[in-house]
Parts: sequence; C-alpha cells; structure tokens
Amino acid sequence: MMQELYQRGPLACGIAIPADLEEYTGGVYCDTTGDLEIVHDISVVGYGVTDDGQKYWTVRNSWGTHWGDGGFFKVCRGTNNIAIESDCAWATPKDTWTEGKMHITTQAEKDDIRNDKIIYDFPQPLPKLGANSTDEEDKFLPKTKNGCRVEKATFEGGEKKNVPHAWETFRN
Repeated sequence: MMQELYQRGPLACGIAIPADLEEYTGGVYCDTTGDLEIVHDISVVGYGVTDDGQKYWTVRNSWGTHWGDGGFFKVCRGTNNIAIESDCAWATPKDTWTEGKMHITTQAEKDDIRNDKIIYDFPQPLPKLGANSTDEEDKFLPKTKNGCRVEKATFEGGEKKNVPHAWETFRN
C-alpha cells in the first residue's frame, strides 16, 4: 500500500465503522472493538509516524469537512485496524493523451449486456454544436470565461427550493 501511494497516489479502501469513529476529532484512531465488517469506502492518501512512533494511514473520508480533522483522519497502520488493509483497489492508468491514442470500442464491448441502451446506443454519441459540424474540436461545447460550458441552465417548472437529499427520500 505504501509503495502504491508513493508511486501513483491514493487507494480506495473499504473499512469498518465502529460507533466511536463517528466521534473522531483528531489523533491516530485505533479501534479496540475488533470490528472488521467493511461497510464504507474511503481514500487512503498518505502515511506517517507520530513523534512517539505510532504508525498511521492518512485517510480522506466522504463525510464532509465538518467531520474529523477537516474531513480527514489517521488510523493505525500495520494491524489491519478497521479492516483498512484488507480490501483496497487502485488503478494504473494508461497514457492515452501523449500520443493521442484513444480506445476503439470493440464489438464485444458494444454488445455487452451490462450496457444501458435504453436511451443511447453504446458507446453514446458525441454531441455536435452545429447541424453540419464535422470538426473534432466542435463536438464539445466551448468553455466560457468562467469555466462553465453553458451560459445559462434552465429547469422545466423552474428551480426547486428545499429539495431533500436522496437519503432523506429513501429514509421516509
């Protein structure tokens, strides 16, 4: 894990969530309950050792900056505490930008039953600005001065106020 972090950056790892982790505010978290039931995913973004020799992983959580230490926490390293060292994933991306080599979708990929073809064929078509547009650069909307690709967004029926979060909808 340390080598992968050093070479290519963050890892996605599953972790257990003991009740007291939700109250974390700082320091190195070391669960004492033995909870190893993975129920949440986080990003391991670094590692270190405290002044008194405690090894830890630096973790970015998805609970917002109001939680933990600005949305981050440290967890014991080397003991699989909260199962953090047992279920991690990472990727080694292929450089398609330098040479401009893009993936050509194979017929097997197009025919895969996991593709959602309800609205679009697979792969989805690229949008074009003009009806007669054939230029590759013209297939995407240009960025505007402030970085947004559209000048104005409108919503059928107007904008909604006080829309509940998805979890509130499912909870009720």
